[in-house]
Amino acid sequence: MDDQVDDELSDLLASAVAPLGLELVDLERRSTSVRVVVDRVGGVDLDAIASATRAVSAVLDAHDPLPGQRYTLEVSSPGVERRLRTPLHFQRAVGELVSVRTLAGGKGERRVMGRLKSADEDGFVVEGEELPDGERRLAYDEVERARTIFEWGSKSPAAARQGRAPRPATRSPRAVAGKSAGRKKVATP
Repeated sequence: MDDQVDDELSDLLASAVAPLGLELVDLERRSTSVRVVVDRVGGVDLDAIASATRAVSAVLDAHDPLPGQRYTLEVSSPGVERRLRTPLHFQRAVGELVSVRTLAGGKGERRVMGRLKSADEDGFVVEGEELPDGERRLAYDEVERARTIFEWGSKSPAAARQGRAPRPATRSPRAVAGKSAGRKKVATP
């Protein structure tokens, strides 16, 4: 699909969701769907998604993304595990655990997993114990796909981004003990 059309559509959609306090994070056009991802500091709730859907739908009614074709509109938050596509996405994910798959034919392992150490306009650095020299620098044009990986029970940037404390990875005392821990049964007459 035409990159210029996508850039123009992205600009229009970004302008439509900005007054709602939302940022357009991603736009994906496929043969039968248009996927729009929005976010804001502290995350988005269902009301924000509903408002964004109305605003995006109005823009798409005036600027058909798939002329003459039926399509499904999907508006969502990025979630805790998010795709990384642009240098800005990588820059925002610095400090998070990431999984990267490189294009076939490149140097080194195709699958790279580790903590995103840094990112700039040309590429990024992933660090991890299993990587040669403890880290690996990759250019964006070497990447087939990349995403963040949510870490249960950690003080991960993803949990902080959602505006809440991370949940512990351990099971509750009630589940472990198999009974109602911390609650007393009261007999009623």
